[in-house]
Amino acid sequence: MLANGVTSDVAQDKQECEAQLVNLSPCLPFVGGDSKAPSVPCCANLRKDLNETRRCLCMLIRDRDEPGLGFKLNATLALALPSICHSPSDVSHCPALLHLDPNSPDAQVFEQFTNA
Repeated sequence: MLANGVTSDVAQDKQECEAQLVNLSPCLPFVGGDSKAPSVPCCANLRKDLNETRRCLCMLIRDRDEPGLGFKLNATLALALPSICHSPSDVSHCPALLHLDPNSPDAQVFEQFTNA
C-alpha cells in the first residue's frame, strides 16, 4: 500500500509539473549524466520560467529514485543546474516548498548541497 502511495505522489507531482517537465526535457541528458554540460535550450527554458520551474525542479530531485519517474536523474547535477545556467535559484528553499520535515532524508539532500 505504501508503494502505491509513493507512485501516486510521483504521478501527481508529474501531472502538476507537466508543462515545466516538457520545457525542461532538453536538460535530461545533463541531469541524467549523459552530457558534460546543459544545452542552450535547457538553460534558456530554465531561466525563462524559473519561478514556475523551481518547485518542479525540487520535486524532481526529491523523487529522483522513484521508478515511476521514467528517467534517471543525478541529484547533484540537477541541483547545480540553476547555477550552471546562470539562473539564480536557492535550493535551500526546496524543503519548505515541498513541506518536507527538515530532518528527513529528502530535506538533507538539499541541505548537504547548500552546505557544499
